[in-house]
Amino acid sequence: MSWEDDRWFAERVAQLSISNPFLPARLELEQALLGDDYESPGRVWHAREGVEPLPNVSRLQSILEEKVPLWLDELLERSEVSERELRLYRDVAWYALYNRWQAELMELAVDGDPTWRVLLWPSFERSYEALLPRELRLPGEISADLLLALFFQIRRAFHFIFRSLYGSSLPVARLRSEIWHSVFTKDMRRYRLGLYDRLGDFTTLITGPSGTGKELVARTIGLSRFVPFDGNRATFAAHHREAFISVNLAALSPGLIESELFGHSKGAFTGAHRDRTGWLESCPPLGAVFLDEIGEISVELQVKLLRVLQNRTFERLGETRTRLFEGKLIAATNLDPKIELEEGRMRADFYYGLCSDLISTPTLAEQLADAPEDLPHLVATVVGELVGDSEPEAITEEVCDWIERRLGLDYAWPGNFREFEQCVRNVILRGSYQKAGAAEAPGGELAAAIENLEIDADTLLSRYVTLAYHRLGSYVAAAEKLGLDRRTVKAKVDQEMLEELQA
Repeated sequence: MSWEDDRWFAERVAQLSISNPFLPARLELEQALLGDDYESPGRVWHAREGVEPLPNVSRLQSILEEKVPLWLDELLERSEVSERELRLYRDVAWYALYNRWQAELMELAVDGDPTWRVLLWPSFERSYEALLPRELRLPGEISADLLLALFFQIRRAFHFIFRSLYGSSLPVARLRSEIWHSVFTKDMRRYRLGLYDRLGDFTTLITGPSGTGKELVARTIGLSRFVPFDGNRATFAAHHREAFISVNLAALSPGLIESELFGHSKGAFTGAHRDRTGWLESCPPLGAVFLDEIGEISVELQVKLLRVLQNRTFERLGETRTRLFEGKLIAATNLDPKIELEEGRMRADFYYGLCSDLISTPTLAEQLADAPEDLPHLVATVVGELVGDSEPEAITEEVCDWIERRLGLDYAWPGNFREFEQCVRNVILRGSYQKAGAAEAPGGELAAAIENLEIDADTLLSRYVTLAYHRLGSYVAAAEKLGLDRRTVKAKVDQEMLEELQA
């Protein structure tokens, strides 16, 4: 097949090369390109069984390895190639080149030190020259070293987003896509042709209830920033894992926050015995500072931070020397900015300085309502961190069974993932979990379940019978008290609940 015959195929590969991998449109493009060879990963791309779902990518790359050299030869033989054709071929060649090297880039992102000499560079440069010879380059084309830096960023971002945010639910899929846009904007072509070194100027504000993973989102964005590559030295300018600073503002006293952020000079206040560098000054140009609980700071401090947001300058306490903040600022709050603005606790200019990039994290209840089948994996993830290789499958099954029977799949999880983790810990240690606000006395949990309509009739009878048997001490007495047959009482007693009550 010739270049002209394959134009439809090439145009869709080019669209694929700039698409958000976490949106449904990505899967639709793969399906259109592969036809019957397409393998569906489900309704969204998500981590499963510890393996990234890349079979479609591998199949597509096999096709491109055959087609791209043929397209290259045909275009080189032409006396004239239009600019539109050059752009199309370039996008396809970039996509093929990225997939050819993505495994090595993945290894560098996870286990390597990119500030050392990058051994794949000479081979990558040769691949670049072979697929994009000078005759087919547009004026001002991206150089091989810049392209490697962009590829490394894409590989890192996909890995951190894909691995950090588990779940097959649509709320999590939307969150992944929002993070991708935060890192690369909605237009990948525009990003790689000029915006790649500008995104540090965009402040990201993450909103959502406590325990929904806002710091995890912030860390993912911070670890996915663009890092330049020096082809002459064959090294990256910085290590992506060493440039993320997290500051929990709610954990600091109001008088200490300003000193922690901006730093201070010796003698600036009582107890300032030496100069101190603040977090904003400590952040390297390619790094990020995450300010958690930004909604807790005073209006006076908002004014000082607003200056950083507007012109990226600040002074240490006790100094007049202006310093420059060169990193990226990421903030988060579990408060509703609209309410904070209406009640005067947040300045309007401060909020608008923060919200150039907004991300909202979904609750755990929203995720499980959309995909209840995610529960076993979420439990397994926590169990794996807690017990390692000590019967993780059996413990996971026990915890899942307890949650389904005692809390129910529709439990609201008001504490989100923090509560979820503590629930798993409690069930592992004690075989039960006491919800916040539930009565501590035997039967308190049952009463709360009835009050909140969180229990079905059969389970209600079983727990009520068990409670009666525990308190009265015999099947006969329980049967008489409840007006049931003794055999029914004996059959309905929940042995696990009985053990908990006896303990």
